[in-house]
Amino acid sequence: MGMFNRLLDRIGHGMAKALSHQVSGYEPYTPSDYDTLWATLQPGDILLVEGNQLVSSTIKYLTNSTWSHSAIYVGHVLPRPADGSERPRLVESILGEGCIAVPLSRYSTYNTRICRPVGLTPDDRKKVVDFMISKIGTQYDLRNIFDLLRYFFPIPVPSRFRRQMIAFGSGEPSKAICSSLIAQAFQSVKYPILPEVTRAPGRASAESRYSRREILHIRHHSLFAPRDFDLSPYFEIVKPTIEAGFDYKKLHFSGKVSDRDVLRSPPSESDDTPDTADSGVSN
Repeated sequence: MGMFNRLLDRIGHGMAKALSHQVSGYEPYTPSDYDTLWATLQPGDILLVEGNQLVSSTIKYLTNSTWSHSAIYVGHVLPRPADGSERPRLVESILGEGCIAVPLSRYSTYNTRICRPVGLTPDDRKKVVDFMISKIGTQYDLRNIFDLLRYFFPIPVPSRFRRQMIAFGSGEPSKAICSSLIAQAFQSVKYPILPEVTRAPGRASAESRYSRREILHIRHHSLFAPRDFDLSPYFEIVKPTIEAGFDYKKLHFSGKVSDRDVLRSPPSESDDTPDTADSGVSN
């Protein structure tokens, strides 16, 4: 039995390595300025990331979302590494690595979004942060290869069934989704993530039968995905550029666009069609 478990563990590590392979061609659209992002984040904030790994593409497909990964900002409570490198300020769960602490610069070149729990008390905020820190070192059992195998086959399925594919596996709650641990942390202080299924005065609720079924289905913390924090009515979307004091009057436009900023093929010598930008022709 021990030899069989070691074999499954070895297969699981190989699959995790393959799923963590970066997809070529990823270019961030508008990554936040690192200093501004750092100045904006508060302990307990969730940082959503548009990842560029193979598993990232699959999670985005299964959840119909831009966001494939989530981490939680814990502030400056973790010690600086002995080698003097940057202090870790994020706690996250990574496929193949488990729950780890990483520096904020890890995602300085990625598209990100800050989701902030509204009205969370300082005491509960500390409990959420402490919960995540206490989980550092927790490892995903890579012998549970069926929880990994499903990511190799993102077969075309109707959107209403995609979320259920995250739950498919050996019968144990999935631990491969990074947002599962964060959802568990907020549930530990009874902070809501999804809206209510039934309508209540002054509170958000699910409208369609499809929405109600989905919300009921993913109540367990192991089935939460990064986009749930984005769509949650209880988390504020915080944009660092605006928080830093955005003033459109201070923007300077040159009024010119260089050739490097326009992706177009140069006209061939046989092309007699006039270029409206050069000929002064306008509609």
